[in-house]
Amino acid sequence: MNTAPEHLSRIFLLSHMRAFTSLAGHILGSHPQINGYYEMHISYGDASALDRQLEVFLEGDALKENSRYLFDKLLHNDYLLKPEQLGLAEMKILVSLLEPERAIKSIVDLFARKAVDDLYASPVEAANYYVARVQALADFSRTASRPYYYFDAELFQRAPETLLPRLSDWLELDTPLSERYRIFSHTGEARKGDSSERIYSGTIDRTPVDYSHIAIPEEVLRRAREVYRECRREIIGSAADSVRLD
Repeated sequence: MNTAPEHLSRIFLLSHMRAFTSLAGHILGSHPQINGYYEMHISYGDASALDRQLEVFLEGDALKENSRYLFDKLLHNDYLLKPEQLGLAEMKILVSLLEPERAIKSIVDLFARKAVDDLYASPVEAANYYVARVQALADFSRTASRPYYYFDAELFQRAPETLLPRLSDWLELDTPLSERYRIFSHTGEARKGDSSERIYSGTIDRTPVDYSHIAIPEEVLRRAREVYRECRREIIGSAADSVRLD
């Protein structure tokens, strides 16, 4: 097995917080051809970032024998992906959005549970993050130097039987992705992804979460919905392929 980074292709998931990205990472990372499952908080502006990515992964995990990919997800505007600067022969880029009301309420719910006050426990600040992130993903779609695949994040819970075969084809995997996944060394850790009990189930939990106790100011939600509609349309229009709810 060759562990040199130049012999591993990459999978990058570009999305935002609370868009089923921990579930996505665990499903992808459980495939025998894919290493990685959590957010590494790396900006990919040049080829040296690929070395750093491998180093971070190997701090807690080992590469699978005969594996093909190393995965990371980018959920914040602080971390950039510049595919043309990486010198990779092959990479697969996924872009995904979750509709704003559910995403914003889920962000608020997560950060309100923390022991210390957090900026994103505010519906207004959570919405500001969401809007800025969705706009940045639309900016990426306008200038993307590599093809990417778009999917609606809701499909991971509503229709994985539709989504997973499509993702398997796009990633050119030898065997299909499964709804069941492994629990890894960093599963549930803060800053690595979802820290709720649901991530430990090892399979897709289709039970909806009730966020009715969280209120988003109407004008704030209206703005987020407008940005989502406009940016989603643009991202889908520039995608090489997509799978959507509509």
